[in-house]
Amino acid sequence: GGLRASGLEATSSAARGISTSAAARGKPGRIKFNALMRPHHMEELQLGHKFDLKRQRTGLIAIKCGMTAEWNEHGVRLPLTVLWVDDCQVTQVKTVEGEGYTSMQLGCGSKKPKQVNKAFLGHFKKFDLPIKRECSEFRVTPDALLPVGTMINAAHFIAGQFVDIQGTTIGKGFQGPMKRWGFKGLPATHGTTKKHRAHGSIGNSQDPGRVFKGKKMAGQMGGRKRTEQSLFVYKVDPVRNLIYINGHVPGHAGNYLTVKDALRKPPVGAPYPTWGFGGQPEVPTEVMTADMVDPFLTQAYTTQKQE
Repeated sequence: GGLRASGLEATSSAARGISTSAAARGKPGRIKFNALMRPHHMEELQLGHKFDLKRQRTGLIAIKCGMTAEWNEHGVRLPLTVLWVDDCQVTQVKTVEGEGYTSMQLGCGSKKPKQVNKAFLGHFKKFDLPIKRECSEFRVTPDALLPVGTMINAAHFIAGQFVDIQGTTIGKGFQGPMKRWGFKGLPATHGTTKKHRAHGSIGNSQDPGRVFKGKKMAGQMGGRKRTEQSLFVYKVDPVRNLIYINGHVPGHAGNYLTVKDALRKPPVGAPYPTWGFGGQPEVPTEVMTADMVDPFLTQAYTTQKQE
């Protein structure tokens, strides 16, 4: 109805660049309009933010300090991972005119000039910035670009929101199938000899005459880039630049991690694009702690509802 009202039906799908694949059409006779939307369609239909392309702000780089625990206001013990934001700063801005897309490069930590090569050194001298130990790039929408040199504080994330954290997992070396994949193993008795922790058969005989790719077998475990999604931010300390995450994150203590807004659980009320920009106030200095639901009341309500 919306597309017909705007007069788009008069223009052919091919001329307007509308996808007519089976995935886009969905069921016969029913078109998934969201799959057909293009930016020029949204302009002609004058759609609001509800149907606009998703706005995306930058993340930051943090250092994993280790784990601790706290008791919340309901007396529940929470395992927390402490992340330290060490002088996280915007080191480069990429635009559509220059690089063909919009993103920002952030740097964290510090290094001496003798520890980096000339190309890396010149990159920071160009913008008169201190040398950073770790750099990472974050894709953003054009309205979330920040000037080079902007400091990103731990308060960039607010208590109560969810984040996605990416890092390199702890390397375990060469491990067998029981540790690596959780295999059951062979029987402990009944004739088993020296094969108790083996994976067993790995395929057929002449047909197909090979081992399928991706077969779960012994091999190198860990040491891979992994992302933990939708982790809860329990507390933020802007003065000490600390972020307390409920649960565990990939990697050893001392590793660098990239932290950004959760893809599946977008934040509500987070500063966009960050504090001090886009009409946002200055960076707060008080410690922010999330308000959590009382698990005892929730459990009692669930039990009563079942009865």
